[in-house]
Amino acid sequence: MTRLCEIRVPDVGNVAEIDVVEVLIQAGDVVELEQTVATLETDKASMDLPSSAAGTIQQVYIKPGDTVSEGSLIATVLVSDAEVSVAETPAPAAVVEKAPEPVSLPVQRAPEPKAPDVLQSPEVSGEKAHASPSVRLFARELGVDVAKIKTGSGRKGRILKDDVKSFVKKVITEGIVATGAGIPSIPAVDFSPYGETEVQKLSKIKRLTGQNLSRVWLNLPMVTYHEEADITEMEAFRNALNAEKAKGELKITGLMFIIKALVAAMQEFPSFNASLSADGESLILKKYFNIGIAVDTPNGLVVPVLRNVNNKSVNELAVELAEKSEKARLGKLLPGDMQGGCMTISSLGGIGGTSFTPIVNAPEVAILGVTRAKMQPIWNGKEFLPRLMLPLDLTYDHRVIDGAEGARFMATVKYYLADIRRLLL
Repeated sequence: MTRLCEIRVPDVGNVAEIDVVEVLIQAGDVVELEQTVATLETDKASMDLPSSAAGTIQQVYIKPGDTVSEGSLIATVLVSDAEVSVAETPAPAAVVEKAPEPVSLPVQRAPEPKAPDVLQSPEVSGEKAHASPSVRLFARELGVDVAKIKTGSGRKGRILKDDVKSFVKKVITEGIVATGAGIPSIPAVDFSPYGETEVQKLSKIKRLTGQNLSRVWLNLPMVTYHEEADITEMEAFRNALNAEKAKGELKITGLMFIIKALVAAMQEFPSFNASLSADGESLILKKYFNIGIAVDTPNGLVVPVLRNVNNKSVNELAVELAEKSEKARLGKLLPGDMQGGCMTISSLGGIGGTSFTPIVNAPEVAILGVTRAKMQPIWNGKEFLPRLMLPLDLTYDHRVIDGAEGARFMATVKYYLADIRRLLL
C-alpha cells in the first residue's frame, strides 16, 4: 500500500518571507529521508531544506525565485508502507490517504529593493494603511512608513510592494528623506574603459546586511571607545584548563572568558542590556542575557545568539558556540538562532589587527570588538614586565550611553578579565 506525503517548510522562526534559491528535485526523482530537496534563504542565512519522507517525488510546487513561508507546500512524495519513514522534526510531513488535486502554490517573486533606505517620517497619517503583513515587513526593511503612502494600486486601494518601491523612488527623486536631509547617491561608473571587469551578485545576506548597517549608521550617533585588558593570568589559566582535557576534547578559547566578563559587566550596568523604544522616549531594560557572536561564513557575516549566558559554564558555552558556528558555516542556521541578542561580540583575534570600529547591531545599544592580543612591556611602578594585552573596542549608542558610563563599563570588563576568579564572587 502506498501513501502520499507532503514536504512543507518547517518552523524557521518569525520570518514572513523566505526566498527559494535552488530546487534540487523534480517529479519522478527518488529521495531519501533527510536528503536536501531545496536551498532557502532569508535575510540572515541560507539553509538546506531536508526531505521529511523517503519515496518518489510526485509533484514539485516551487521554483527558484519563489517566496515561501512556514508551512508552504514544497512537494508531494509517494511512499510505501514498507519504507515510510518520517523525520521527527518540528514540522513533520503530513500524511494523507488520498492524493490531492494539483494545486498551484501562491508564491511571489523575491523583492529586489533598488532604492536606498528611506528613514521613517515623524508625521504619521491618521488613516490606517491598507497593506498585508508581508508588504508592511518589506516597507519596514526599507525604513518606509506605509501610512505615508496614501493610495495603493491594488484592489480597493491595497498597498503593494510596487507602491512601496515607487514611494522610495519618488522621495529620492525629490532629493529628500523623511528627516529633511537629502543624501546624494553615489553615481554609477562604467569601469570597462579601464580594463576587464566581472560582475558578482551579492548574496541576500550581504545585501540586506549592508542595508541594515547603512540604516544604523544614519540613525545612531555612535562612539567607539578603545581600551586594552591585561589577560596574562587569564591565558595561563586557560592553557592549564586545556592541558587537563583529554585528546580530542573541545578546547576552551579566550572568547569564552570574554563572554562571561561582558555579561558580568552588563549586570552591573543595565543600560548596556537594553534597547531604545521606537519613539525614543523610553529604555527597555532586559532581564535576560543573550550574547550574539559574529561568525564569518562563505555567504557573509552572521550572528548566532548564545542564550542565557549568565546561567552557563565556560565549557557549556564552548560546546554551544562550536555547534552554532559549524551550522553557520554550513548555512544551516535558522532565523531563530540569530534572534533575541542583547549585545554582540565581533572578534578578529584569529586574523589580526590592533583596533577597529564595530557597528552596533541595532536594536542593541552596544557591541564589543576584539582583536589579537600581544605581549607588551608594562610599567608596574618599579620595572617593566611582559604582559599579554588584549585590545578591546566598544561602540555604543550615544543616545543611551554617555562617555563616562562607557569608560566605566570597559573598566569593569578589564577588571574581570585581569582576574577571572572575580567572576565567582
